[in-house]
Amino acid sequence: MKCSIIPPYLLQRLASLEDPALAPVAAAARASLQRDAPFRGIRVGETPPPTTADRRSTLTTRTLRDADRTIADAGGTETLPGTVVRVEGDPDGSDAAVNEAYAGLGETHDLYRQVFERASIDDNNLPLVATVHFGDDYDNAFWDGERMVFGDGDGIVFTRMTASLSVIGHELAHGVTQYSANLVYQGQSGALNESVSDVFGCLVEQRSLGHSADDATWLIGLGLFTDQVEGEALRSLRAPGTAYNDDVLGKDPQPAHMRDYIETTDDNGGVHLNSGIPNHAFYLVATALGGNAWEHAGLIWYSALTNGTVPATADFATFGAATEQAAIDRYGADSPEHTAVRDGWAGVGVELAPLPAA
Repeated sequence: MKCSIIPPYLLQRLASLEDPALAPVAAAARASLQRDAPFRGIRVGETPPPTTADRRSTLTTRTLRDADRTIADAGGTETLPGTVVRVEGDPDGSDAAVNEAYAGLGETHDLYRQVFERASIDDNNLPLVATVHFGDDYDNAFWDGERMVFGDGDGIVFTRMTASLSVIGHELAHGVTQYSANLVYQGQSGALNESVSDVFGCLVEQRSLGHSADDATWLIGLGLFTDQVEGEALRSLRAPGTAYNDDVLGKDPQPAHMRDYIETTDDNGGVHLNSGIPNHAFYLVATALGGNAWEHAGLIWYSALTNGTVPATADFATFGAATEQAAIDRYGADSPEHTAVRDGWAGVGVELAPLPAA
């Protein structure tokens, strides 16, 4: 499974630019689109990765080990994995992308270990590997099922992809989803796949900075745009549709409510677009509860994702019901957490699927 951070609709817009002054931007976007192969999801007859529950059932002893990170440098080529330039325990060097990737992998590993008691991405102490400086002006970063891969951007619209901690957290969360609910990357389940990554990308960044739900930016990709772009980030969980409004990029098209749901065949059925709806639901839950979003709202979302109750083809109503059940199981039916979850999904126009009979 390959999941990229830059939505294809953004790259397509940049690729169509005709202004000679922006020719390098258009060329970089076209090359990036060409490089981003069609989505390789679970095909008919293909066995999905073992889930969290599957892995736990096979472990006689389960330990939460320290991070085991390896960073490689592709040197501007598209050859993976590249040359290893840093391994676990090495000090910072002079390459900012290497340092950012190493630190971001560590912050992400620490969130899952310390908060969710998860043993790395696969819950079985998977080593974390990443490649930086991939491609020539490559405008993307992706999780390919085994490693993180970061481009350096075109330098005009996009900076290096390692510059945003939320991006690193987002892409590694695709790995967590791969090893848990394994949400099909199409339509509403695909939008949930993207939303889960946005949620945990935000939580990695918020915990690293010590930001409460009220203090947080709730932005995905803060730091990816150069100062030539009128915009803050790729997406906003606080206010989907407001992350950028730029003459070149256009306006952020994400909806925040089901009444604005986008029916499309592009982008695997709008997975990067309609993810704004469950994104905003999480924001409403987290801010209603206050404090640190990773402590209550994050635990609820993590439990729903990994407890084996969410089908791979879940729609918003089904996943929302799973978060409601997780809130009840963890905090009780009369808890503020349960109320916040119900109100959060109602706030984005999602009517939750009925819970199973007790």
